[in-house]
Amino acid sequence: MDESYFVGWGTLALINAGIAQGKSRTGLNWFLLSLLLGPLATLILLFVEKENSY
Repeated sequence: MDESYFVGWGTLALINAGIAQGKSRTGLNWFLLSLLLGPLATLILLFVEKENSY
């Protein structure tokens, strides 16, 4: 496999962690999940509601 494939996958995981933190979710958990699921994790994040913090 091409090295740029792994760089892109890792970059997507970092972006997903940032999106998750913006929705009051744990960035580290979503980063690790994104390493496994990749673009599917991004799709899931799009439909996850933002958590209310009281």
